[in-house]
Amino acid sequence: MAAVRIACLTVPLFPLAARLRSEPELDGEALAVLEGQGDRARVVGATRTARKSGVRPGMTLPQARAVLPGLVARGRDPECERAAEEALLEVAEGFSPRVEDAGEGRVYLEIAGLGHRVPAASPAASEATSEEAAGRAMADAARAAGLPVWVGIAGSKLAARVAAEEGRAPTVVPAGEEARFLAPLPLERLTPEMRVATTLERWGVRSIGDLASLPEAEVASRLGAAGRALHATARGIDPTPLTPRRPPPVFREGMELEWPLVALEPFLFAARAALERLCRRLEGRGLACSRLELELRLEPDGHDERSVRFPAPTTDTKVLLTLLRLDLEARPPGAAVAGFAFAAHPNEPRTAPLSLLRPPALAPDRLATTVARLFALLGPGRVGSPRAPDGHRPERFELVPYEPPPPPPVRQEPRRGLGLLTVRVLRPPVALEVLVAGAAEAAHGSSAAGEVAEPPAPPYGAGGRDGPAGPGEAAVGRDGEPVPRRLLQVRSLDPAARPRLDGRVRVAAGPWRLEEGWWSEDPVDRDYWDVELSGGGLYRVFRDRRSGEWFADGVYD
Repeated sequence: MAAVRIACLTVPLFPLAARLRSEPELDGEALAVLEGQGDRARVVGATRTARKSGVRPGMTLPQARAVLPGLVARGRDPECERAAEEALLEVAEGFSPRVEDAGEGRVYLEIAGLGHRVPAASPAASEATSEEAAGRAMADAARAAGLPVWVGIAGSKLAARVAAEEGRAPTVVPAGEEARFLAPLPLERLTPEMRVATTLERWGVRSIGDLASLPEAEVASRLGAAGRALHATARGIDPTPLTPRRPPPVFREGMELEWPLVALEPFLFAARAALERLCRRLEGRGLACSRLELELRLEPDGHDERSVRFPAPTTDTKVLLTLLRLDLEARPPGAAVAGFAFAAHPNEPRTAPLSLLRPPALAPDRLATTVARLFALLGPGRVGSPRAPDGHRPERFELVPYEPPPPPPVRQEPRRGLGLLTVRVLRPPVALEVLVAGAAEAAHGSSAAGEVAEPPAPPYGAGGRDGPAGPGEAAVGRDGEPVPRRLLQVRSLDPAARPRLDGRVRVAAGPWRLEEGWWSEDPVDRDYWDVELSGGGLYRVFRDRRSGEWFADGVYD
């Protein structure tokens, strides 16, 4: 069984490193990160330029400003630190599936047998040399993610942490030599409890080796369980195993702003950098963003949340920023923005198919941008894919998000057979004046519809749901009401309406009864015909049985 080998990645001055990752333009400035409020805020990290001028951790802000008047001060940012911690974990997960989050810019990962899988290490290299190459690869990957790290590799978490704190990248402790490595180090490196540290100092124990040389039973009888655990640690025995973490379902990036922002452009400038970091993290996992959530902290105590869903997953920062701009322009926050956080829900990216004989397909991310622009211009409820709902009325439809299916992998041959007519629906329907035959219908017809009685005409289009009728007669429906059987002439009531219908009816087929929603406040009761006019054209017309009015609602192409 292979010995356990654990690497520790530690980010020195983690609050400062997280802030510089979000604002890399401050790297060369005299910057200090403080924790606390007002004049009681104390420095927890400072750049090399500030430290050379005398700024030290623990100073208050007035003290630091007295030493360096031009000091740039920033407070600790929980969003920046959370995003930096996630980025460090993702770097570690790129090397090992077993990663533990220790918090505050420190992670542990199990790397047994990893050295020979690193390109920088040759197969003939020793285990120590291979682990050193793996440590350099980890440091380079973390540096590419915007985080400087120290790397330590040993057989236990404690020894790996102490090796990482040596400051040399990487420090490798050979297997079985953890106790020898820890022996000359001061006892403070084990961070003992205050009571235990005071007692050991009174005993004259100064180094880890001094504590390891004491009898275990004597230490346990005088210092209890805490002393026994500390003694085992001094001998290189780490009682705490590595606990792998579960990867998060979302990727987060954000920051607290130095000054509240009211205008959109300054906010988008800060958001662009966060989105670029987010896209780099997604690309490192081979993922793309399918839904982007934005949390805004508003002045003084407000909060705003919004979500942008994309027709296709994307990692294009320009696309994400464009859609975010359109959403903020359509629905402004209403107050100054003091901080923000992005949460990207990942999904597998969709690639556009390539073809040698056809033009390239539209990129899914460009399609998302186009649809979002149309949505911003036309408003909600006006952009999407029409879908026929469960009902009988032909004009009814509903909008669903536009998500085109991927093209088929194999070209399909067109079906052979008779061509089918398509109906071009007219919205709104065109009001008509219809001349019908039959005295019974003239007595029942509405004057607004322009119905008149005419002499009997040859039958057009026999049949129908209500049964055939003879020449000059009107069919009687099941409810006892007369139904017009012959349509003689059709004319648009509005001359400006398009298309304009005007002509005698050459052929008419119908009627077909449509009744829907009789139990509702707006029921539908219609008789439909398909008519061919003398001037050409095939139309679908209907008569509203409740009002007696005629309309054309479709053209057969």
